[in-house]
Amino acid sequence: MKLLIVHQNMPGQYRELVQWLVAQGGHQIVFLTQRNPAPKIAGVTPCIYKTHHVAADKAYGLSKVWENAAGVGFGAMEAARKLERDEGFRPDLILGHTGWGELTFFKDLWPDVPILGFFEFYYNMTGGLVGFDPEEPVSEHTPYLMRARNVVPNMNLHTVDVGHVPTFWQRDAFPKLFHDKMYVCHDGIRTDHLRPNTDVALTLGRMERPLTRDDEVFTYLARNLEHARGFHVFMRALPHILAARPNARVLILGGNDVSYGRKSKHPKGLRGEMEEEVGDSVDWSRVHFLGRLPYENFCQVVQLSRCHLYLTMPFVLSWSVLEAMAMQATVVAADVAPVREAVTHGETGLLVDFFDPKAIADQVIDVLTHPGAYAHLGPAARAHVVGAYDFMTRCLPEHIRQMNALVPQSCHIPAP
Repeated sequence: MKLLIVHQNMPGQYRELVQWLVAQGGHQIVFLTQRNPAPKIAGVTPCIYKTHHVAADKAYGLSKVWENAAGVGFGAMEAARKLERDEGFRPDLILGHTGWGELTFFKDLWPDVPILGFFEFYYNMTGGLVGFDPEEPVSEHTPYLMRARNVVPNMNLHTVDVGHVPTFWQRDAFPKLFHDKMYVCHDGIRTDHLRPNTDVALTLGRMERPLTRDDEVFTYLARNLEHARGFHVFMRALPHILAARPNARVLILGGNDVSYGRKSKHPKGLRGEMEEEVGDSVDWSRVHFLGRLPYENFCQVVQLSRCHLYLTMPFVLSWSVLEAMAMQATVVAADVAPVREAVTHGETGLLVDFFDPKAIADQVIDVLTHPGAYAHLGPAARAHVVGAYDFMTRCLPEHIRQMNALVPQSCHIPAP
């Protein structure tokens, strides 16, 4: 099959699928991305595209998102057109993310080439990020801005032949008119690669010896340390946990940027703001900010953890919580709808009130104090992820089925 994958941040949600397709052989895969330099994946030809237009800083707010998306979409289309003109590449199938407008004009270039589009998020005034946290009040203009943001997915609904959405919570955020064109299936978790490791050891720069499972370690991680992923709430719980558990250490993973929502006004970002807020109430010698780590080291951190915190506002479920569950972590997570789809309280994890730092701290303290009482959660969590989210046995077969349904028999990918 000749396959074109379009995602501004290669490989994005296609990480596992691309690697599997390359391993099967026999496919010509071109990846169109803005990421420069693009990651090197053997068997995949990267193609860098540039946006055709960027809205001015003072552009009209209600059309600014679409203006940027139109520039991105036209830039991606022009790069694809050049591919066909110069390299003779015309795909049998296009896979791509709909959120930034990248796919918008591909049907005008190749009307007969099917498109399977990834739909990630639809903005609503209730049930999601907007209006959830009292510390982030909405303005009278917010409803209009949300509707304007949704111009891009609404337009791309008519661009794609089939839509893919990872969870039922995400699907249900979209209007019902989207649902008949969507299938629900997670991107997939490599549970065959992600397992617990009782012999894990991790060396940290300011410690004389490696940390092991004999140490009392709890963990928090997010792509970025930000409000949407509850970093501020976690930091307010931290003094109580460290005071109650004098031998505990916390490993914190995440960058200092903002992926979703508002930025902190503090010159050092939300981390600096929260360090200033909790001040001397924290024993900083037992707090380890590790930034962003290579995937192997991320796995070691989770495998070390006696209690792993996943705090999030109602938003797209992170791969990391499912990966942690696959490694049999005892997960303490925010009791919000997208998390409840994956975690059942008392069976596969523990759910806590996002807005109650003391309750969060008490639950972590209890797990650290009485690990035996919670020893059943990790194996049950892994079993659940294997059954519902495993890439090889659950998700990949469905993705291949959906892809094959869009192309002639001669282009079909053999079922895994």
